[in-house]
Amino acid sequence: MKRWNKGILLVLGVSLALAVALGGCGASPSASARPAAAAPAAATTLNLPATVDAKTVNELRNNPDVLIIDVREDYEYAAGHIAGATLIPLGQLSSRLSEIPKDKTVVAVCRSGNRSGQATELLRQAGYDAHNMAGGMISWEQAGLDIQR
Repeated sequence: MKRWNKGILLVLGVSLALAVALGGCGASPSASARPAAAAPAAATTLNLPATVDAKTVNELRNNPDVLIIDVREDYEYAAGHIAGATLIPLGQLSSRLSEIPKDKTVVAVCRSGNRSGQATELLRQAGYDAHNMAGGMISWEQAGLDIQR
């Protein structure tokens, strides 16, 4: 368990260092700060805030222009997730960016909103139209929304 915790801390540290180095003091680039070529067409039509609530994500989940990425670990995803969500654990996200289409609006989800917040920063730094689901799966469950197991 100790080694796993150190691994998570290393990933978090590297992610934070990358965010600071590329974005400066944790500030995420706004849609208007990114070059027009980097902003996908879906972002223009959806015009979502950086953080969205569970009910909004539920309304968007069947939209073909939206990709929901669950950044939790395999065992957490298996215990219950949003139907249709793609599992890419936070620790693998930077090496799997090629699997995420840049023409989609991406919503990151985790257990509480912390890891998905980090994922959102990483994705935005890479030029994606990315958004964090506030409160994660905890808020999804509290809203009484369906969970796939």
